[in-house]
Amino acid sequence: MGTVFSFDLRGAPTPGVTAALADAVAWLHRVDEVFSTYRPGSQISRLGRGELTERQCDPEVAEVLELCRSAARAADGWFSVTAGGRLDPSAVVKGWAVERASQLLYDAGARHHSVSGGGDIQTRGEAAPGTPWRIGVAHPLCPGDLITVVTGRDLAVATPGTAERGPHILDPHTGRPATDLASVTLVGRHLTEVDTLATAAFAMGDAARGWLRARDGIEALAVTSDARTWWTPGFAACGEVPVRG
Repeated sequence: MGTVFSFDLRGAPTPGVTAALADAVAWLHRVDEVFSTYRPGSQISRLGRGELTERQCDPEVAEVLELCRSAARAADGWFSVTAGGRLDPSAVVKGWAVERASQLLYDAGARHHSVSGGGDIQTRGEAAPGTPWRIGVAHPLCPGDLITVVTGRDLAVATPGTAERGPHILDPHTGRPATDLASVTLVGRHLTEVDTLATAAFAMGDAARGWLRARDGIEALAVTSDARTWWTPGFAACGEVPVRG
């Protein structure tokens, strides 16, 4: 998937948790084999070229593509699996894969952990007894600085932006890179939903502000390309609100 994944498990690992960690790593490798757009032989690449039908692919492909269709409906057309002219469900796959890996650990008894994929994070439980997780979010315009710290339990956090890869999220209406925002951080409970909505919000630009206010259970902080900031009303409950730019 073109990124790095990491696990942070708190508490003494049991044999079951150790086995689940191995299963979670194997799961992520399998997801990469099936969905990577960097691999010409992956099922998603072959599906995009018409060499396979959806029914010939693993069941997870149909699951992800249905999530993509649902995301397109929820985002009023601001999410598209073919925005760049080729099949690319990556905006759903990463969050979905990380959340599934987290569930494998949770079901095995690892009730306090975080799983990160390319900076998008699913946490469960606490960092320590009575201590919530604290997740630093990089400032997209000031390398080395943080724009906010998100604090809480059982959180999902996703931050698409231009800092690492430049403008790479496409406006599905024009096919060109979206440039109104430098980054947008979304906070919720489930990374599949949060990561997908964050991609759509980034494509929307400033228009996402009103759209996100109407999303139950989702809070957001955005940095515009001209260094302004805005956030949803409830963001202060989970994140440190920055000084306005």
